[in-house]
Amino acid sequence: MRKLPLAAALVALLLSTATFAANDKQDKDKPEENKADKAEMALLQPQSSESTGSVSVEGKRIDYKAVAGTLVLHGSGDKEHEPQVSMFYVAYFKTGAEPGKRPVTFIYNGGPGSATVWLHMGAFGPKRVVTRDDSHTPAAPYGLVNNDYSLLDTSDLVFIDAPGAGFSRLIAADEDKGKRDEQMKDRRKATYSVDGDGHAFAQFITQFLSKYGRWNSPKYLFGESYGTTRSAVLANILENESSVDLNGVILLSQILSFDTSIDGAQTNPSVDLPYVLALPTFAATAYYHKKLPQTPAALEPFLREVEQYAMGDYAQALMQGARLDATRKQAVAEKLHQYTGLPVAYLLKADLRVNGGMFEQQLQSDADITTGRLDGRFSGPSLDPLNKDSQYDPQSSAISAAYVAAFNDYVRRQLKFGDGRGYRLFADVDHWDFSHKAPGSSDALQQSTNVMPDLAMAMKTNPGLKVSLHGGYYDLATPYYAADYEMHHLPIPTTLQNNISYAWYPSGHMVYAHEDSLKQLHDNVAHFIQQTDNVKR
Repeated sequence: MRKLPLAAALVALLLSTATFAANDKQDKDKPEENKADKAEMALLQPQSSESTGSVSVEGKRIDYKAVAGTLVLHGSGDKEHEPQVSMFYVAYFKTGAEPGKRPVTFIYNGGPGSATVWLHMGAFGPKRVVTRDDSHTPAAPYGLVNNDYSLLDTSDLVFIDAPGAGFSRLIAADEDKGKRDEQMKDRRKATYSVDGDGHAFAQFITQFLSKYGRWNSPKYLFGESYGTTRSAVLANILENESSVDLNGVILLSQILSFDTSIDGAQTNPSVDLPYVLALPTFAATAYYHKKLPQTPAALEPFLREVEQYAMGDYAQALMQGARLDATRKQAVAEKLHQYTGLPVAYLLKADLRVNGGMFEQQLQSDADITTGRLDGRFSGPSLDPLNKDSQYDPQSSAISAAYVAAFNDYVRRQLKFGDGRGYRLFADVDHWDFSHKAPGSSDALQQSTNVMPDLAMAMKTNPGLKVSLHGGYYDLATPYYAADYEMHHLPIPTTLQNNISYAWYPSGHMVYAHEDSLKQLHDNVAHFIQQTDNVKR
């Protein structure tokens, strides 16, 4: 056997080692690629896991079947056979109930792009995570208890995660990776929008009704925050495109017209309505933290007084803009001081216009404390006491970890779903298209989103549709008086205004974070469903 020279032998050895390493790397990479491909392929088929349980509501035991699973949504037109979204849900069905006499309520949070962990674990599911009322909940272990306020006493429940959130995923399954990337861009564009999101939920609901034989059940929508925006769009789609008559729409912490938002109102000069509609919530929050110069005897009579001033003298003063004379401006600032506790000098410097972030930063600034946005009852240390606006939300920081941990444990241990999967609290929405094609419009309008026409259209085409509005006095994200204003400005006949009911609570955006308010919320919603489900008892 001929021997190689030493140098040649070394080169051969290095080349063979490099080749082996490259092949080894490819072999190691392939399982990861295969794993990703398998995960993507798994999204193409509906999945489910069934379990059983019971919950006690008002001392009565309710046995139920739980289904945690996914439904696959397809495109429309020439893409109707193309799977595009895998949507995750958890459904609870009362054992032994007759579907035709048992209401079903579809429940979702907002965001846009939020998972529905909040309403599931905090409001109406059979288990409830225990959090502190208005301060930071200590770290794990967290308490998970029987939910005495579960809506399972009145309705079957379907908690739905928005596309891309929770275990819901957009689907791009082309064999070519480059084409998959383009597919994913198309999915995002088609789904992450006011109208795309509404159509996705509509397709989910009609699929669900077919899969579980619930077409003849009384049907309800329950949305929170942006979920109320979705509900308006969704109600119109279901009523007028899918021929699904709803019994009721339940709206919690509503925003239908984004022109009423107090967040960033200063970026929309000449539109002063947000300041007017937020004033009662500012007053309620100042009342809670004892920041008012004179403490009223009771909250609600005080708020009626503030509402009257807001829609009267305050609104008129803001409408005058630069024409407002100094004497009257001073008088308005002094009145606002009485209602908000903010210094007169600060109010004058702000030109009588204080947005949400400014109020949250300023109300307790004497102690370098920031006030909560989602719930003004909460407080936390200011990140930068010199900043003009608040830089975080103490309420969100106080309770989010408890909800996330409790659900991640519950869904895997008790619902037997999600092993090996990540649960996303929010979808990776880098751009949400807020343009919206309102009923009767030929094109999507490039303006601040307003879905009031959608809810109005649903109510007019189904005159039996009832709407139940709920909100918290301390909600600085979607102030309750703005929701009240929107409802009283719906383009509907006066007779249909009688189809709307209202309930306000001494709580914040997540009304259910305050246990006494959760009990009231449960009782009000249960009564609403019982009064509108058309079931003979």
